[in-house]
Amino acid sequence: MARRPWRGTVREYDLFKELTVALVVMGILTLGLSAVFGSPDEPSVTLKSWANAAPADFVATATAELGGTSETAGYGPPYNKTPDATQTIGPLDLQSFSGVQLPIDTANDLVIGPLTTLNSPPPELADWVGASDTQRSNWATAYSDALTKATDNDPANVATGAYGPVPVLTESLLTMAKQGALDGVLAAKDKYYNFDYTRGTLFLGDGAYFGDLATAQHLTGDQWGMMNETGNTPGQSWLWLFSFWYQVEPFVSAPNADLLVVLLMLLLSVLLTLVPFIPGLRDIPRWIPVHRLIWRDYYRRR
Repeated sequence: MARRPWRGTVREYDLFKELTVALVVMGILTLGLSAVFGSPDEPSVTLKSWANAAPADFVATATAELGGTSETAGYGPPYNKTPDATQTIGPLDLQSFSGVQLPIDTANDLVIGPLTTLNSPPPELADWVGASDTQRSNWATAYSDALTKATDNDPANVATGAYGPVPVLTESLLTMAKQGALDGVLAAKDKYYNFDYTRGTLFLGDGAYFGDLATAQHLTGDQWGMMNETGNTPGQSWLWLFSFWYQVEPFVSAPNADLLVVLLMLLLSVLLTLVPFIPGLRDIPRWIPVHRLIWRDYYRRR
């Protein structure tokens, strides 16, 4: 059959012309739709960009890390053993189940430790290291209160007080962050090459700057939608099912919402896995044969 000459209608066909037209049309459609519906391609947020854009917030956050009053300092497992910090349902405490796997002392790991890596560490480090825990807490609390009362929360407008070495330490850390050195130090920690951004991300999340960026992009949960990640990476659309539950009761007002959502998603995943074995549930395709519409040609021939 393949060797028999073709005796039907013949017409010219330009494959290159079709390819060119298809590329041009699809290219215009892609660019047009991207311009109308595309999400902003925001640059990566770093400690350097934070320190330069909102130095007052950076200093206030560094002070909270020193005083142990930041969100990370009181988060509980897997970072520390803060009492009553975990979300529970009765005796069920999944957050504490694995224990402290990523121990973080916010004062030492996020402030004091990085400052010791400088070629010329501030001499005031010795005053901090030699002081008692109570004295350190008093210094940090006093300076934190003074920052909230200062004009524009600017450290330069803070009234004179008994702050010990805290102003010098936070200012030195601010300078270090502005130069971009703090990002590398927190990522490297004990290794020269390391891609563990946990400490830097937690430090950034303790401040108000990162949350303000999310608010500006309408990503705080009060509006639906998503945006791409930094760079050219697409957004994580699969997270919509998790985030959906945070918009409805009882999850909205529950103090242990994270644990409730995790357990609910676990239950739904188990049910999805067991669909072929659950009587009634497995019969839904026979009762509502949507698949026969999709594969109608196959079922027509059959």
